Amino acid sequence: MKTMELVFLLIFFPVTLSVKHSLKFFTTASSGVKNVPDFVAVGLVDEVPTGYCDSIRKTPEAKQNWTQKMFEDDPQHLEWYTQKCLLTQYDYKAHIDILKQQLNQSDGVHIFQRMDSCEWDDETGEVNGFVQFGYDGEDFLAFDLKTLTWIAPKPQAVITKHKRDRDRAHNERWNYFLTQYCPELVKRYLELGKSSLLRTELPSVSLLQKTPSSPVSCHATGFYPHRAEMFWRKDGEELHEDVEHGEILPNHDGSFQMSVDLNLSSVTPEDWRRYDCVFHLSGVKDNIVTKLDKAVIRTNWVSPSEFPAGPVIGGVVGLLLLLAVCITGVFIWRRRDNGFRPANSSDSSSSDPSSVKDAALN
Repeated sequence: MKTMELVFLLIFFPVTLSVKHSLKFFTTASSGVKNVPDFVAVGLVDEVPTGYCDSIRKTPEAKQNWTQKMFEDDPQHLEWYTQKCLLTQYDYKAHIDILKQQLNQSDGVHIFQRMDSCEWDDETGEVNGFVQFGYDGEDFLAFDLKTLTWIAPKPQAVITKHKRDRDRAHNERWNYFLTQYCPELVKRYLELGKSSLLRTELPSVSLLQKTPSSPVSCHATGFYPHRAEMFWRKDGEELHEDVEHGEILPNHDGSFQMSVDLNLSSVTPEDWRRYDCVFHLSGVKDNIVTKLDKAVIRTNWVSPSEFPAGPVIGGVVGLLLLLAVCITGVFIWRRRDNGFRPANSSDSSSSDPSSVKDAALN
């Protein structure tokens, strides 16, 4: 009965798959690091680099054709990025000096980072965002968008938290940026770069295994966008034990790859048919389901029974004979230093010892 109800709901109330798009900014200021710019800022839309600036170039650089078009069509937008790049680097260098004093730190390598991002759901219109600061590789301060206050994960950041909490106008500007300005930028970028940003590419999925006792890896490559998930199931239920999820990694062509491993050490061969691997790409209704089948697993492993023992043994014997000859030769030449002559030398005692040494080296 429940199955029929589910079918009825799917037919008359079809599921709409929404996609969440994001715009992220990564900003890094450093002190004491040689041979690199002491300020770098990068922007990404849906994990695709869109712009870049640093303390040497001063002017933002478009990383995509559609980013360049946005700069050309809207000079004020380019000016906004330019000012953010110039002003932020001076502010952040000052932040490092202040933090060094607060934390009683000496000169040396210090890094101050900020990551801010907004996310927009293209179906529901829901918007979310965050701002997070880091210092010397650790979380330092985070913005709570719901309360418009700051969170200090470390006692050293409490002073900065109280200072920022009192600046209500500044917090309201962050609220405006994360909930209004940033999502509008996302929509503009998506419209200009829709041919690449809104494309959908399904992956090829393979089952891989190093040895018969190794975990079976379900590997998907060539998919786009990066918003995807993959998991193993048993009897239609997602597995959480004996499963190891890999990260989503970029390919050289702009697509992505990922894998998820399943440990089968406690699974009998008869139960393999109960397992399958599921790949789901955000925005795509149908999943890619791959049954766990030993016949389709790809591996480079060769069983001992199939190993070409004859040629290998022959090769090993040949190498051993060659090694024996080499050792014998070395032994004879070492004995030569104690008065013995090479086995193939003539009886002429007028041979120049230096010429024999040269011959041995040639």
